[in-house]
Amino acid sequence: MNKEINARFIILIGVVFVSFGSIFTKISSAPSLAIATYRLGFTSLILLPYVLMKNLNEIKGISIKNLLICLLSGIFLAFHFATWIESINHTSIASSTLLVNTHPIFIVIGSVLILKEKISKRSIITIVITLIGMIIISLGNSSIGDTMIYGDFLAVLGGFCVAGYIMIGRVARQELSVNSYTFIVYSSSTITLFILSLITNTPLYPYPKLDWLLFLSLAVFCTILGHSIFNWSLEYLNPAFVSTVMLGEPVFATLWAILFFKEFPSIWQILGGTVILLGIYKFIQTTENTSESI
Repeated sequence: MNKEINARFIILIGVVFVSFGSIFTKISSAPSLAIATYRLGFTSLILLPYVLMKNLNEIKGISIKNLLICLLSGIFLAFHFATWIESINHTSIASSTLLVNTHPIFIVIGSVLILKEKISKRSIITIVITLIGMIIISLGNSSIGDTMIYGDFLAVLGGFCVAGYIMIGRVARQELSVNSYTFIVYSSSTITLFILSLITNTPLYPYPKLDWLLFLSLAVFCTILGHSIFNWSLEYLNPAFVSTVMLGEPVFATLWAILFFKEFPSIWQILGGTVILLGIYKFIQTTENTSESI
């Protein structure tokens, strides 16, 4: 119980760090794929010395099955960052971070379809509530322009990808330490993003010093002190709860957007965001007050 309580407290710290991701991304002048590639690349390099000292034997002894699971998880993570970071170029930070964090819906659906877990009527209601919030945001953004809708779509796609990443992590983390798991996943994600950059002719250099500082900040603060904490918490908390707590990200990100860019959310974004957060809050209550997995 104490470990679970500690994990819940620590994961809140991770949410604050992660919330700066959209801000650093917005400031950078680099293309989305380059930002994502260096974010995961720097993260992998920073973790490498520690993993070699502490987890080399574990990695050497990893089964083919677990290795493939980690590689697949990294691919999902790569597409999450590729789609979500690009969404920030087309829609607001508030809409982007809210919509990408609808991944609990995809986790519920995936748990039912793939893991054959049961779903309660209350969970279905929370899905409907969250979908209504998504529709409200999209309708509001549609009045601004098609590019906003495209950005919203990319954010939702990013949410789908992170749901796959979280669900796969649930399996892999049962047999691997957080250090080994995250290193393999981040390395797989870096390779995937590098290949995507080559395919799309995305330049990986040169960039001004500020961009390199932003890449490093994304790696240290948003990934190692953010996403890595989420991975660590999967050992103690159920993935649906982890993804739900991560909904604190759009709240903090919206505040930072107001402070740094004077980017105030529209009434549609406030209304839709409130409905989404309400739906996910009810989802938390459902998972807390029942014995179901989701």
